[in-house]
Amino acid sequence: MTTPNYDLEHALRARGYVRIAGVDEVGRGPLAGPVAAAAVILDPDRIPEGLNDSKKLTAKRREALDLALRQQAEVSVGQASVEEIDELNILRAAHLAMERAVAALDPAPDFLLIDGNMIPRGLGVPSQAVVKGDTRSVSIAAASIVAKIWRDQVMVDLAQQHPGYGWETNAGYPSKHHREALRNLGVTPHHRRSFKPVHNILYQE
Repeated sequence: MTTPNYDLEHALRARGYVRIAGVDEVGRGPLAGPVAAAAVILDPDRIPEGLNDSKKLTAKRREALDLALRQQAEVSVGQASVEEIDELNILRAAHLAMERAVAALDPAPDFLLIDGNMIPRGLGVPSQAVVKGDTRSVSIAAASIVAKIWRDQVMVDLAQQHPGYGWETNAGYPSKHHREALRNLGVTPHHRRSFKPVHNILYQE
């Protein structure tokens, strides 16, 4: 199993870039809740040990790393709302969340490493798209952890307002429990109406 490292960042530092941010988003697949993104600038002398793609870590390990990152790195989070997801489409909304996360870093970064194969159009900072970046770059892995922790907490909070959908465990993803609750309890204001399972329930004959 390959684990992320600092090689991409080292190469960029050799070219004169200093404030290198990893950027990743989470929450493109759920039927409910916002899409979130994080931007993280690591201190090369204080990189928390064990950074990896958030999906490969236990919840406990993610929480410990999130805490370490907030103490040892520069961290920001951006989101796009359910309304923006439905209005723009999920890809553009995810890119908007990334743009907002980057804009919240102060001072601004001078280079971005972005998970995926596309660079959001509104960034205004030199950028490189990195396919499977959360398994290659520790900066992107750090962003994946921060974004997931932040969004999971949002869904836990929303689950208290709308019990029955299991958001505290499924984070709004289309689990069997969530789909059954959609059919039995109906659609909440936090459901993405442009997503087919939700759309079908709203407009069933």
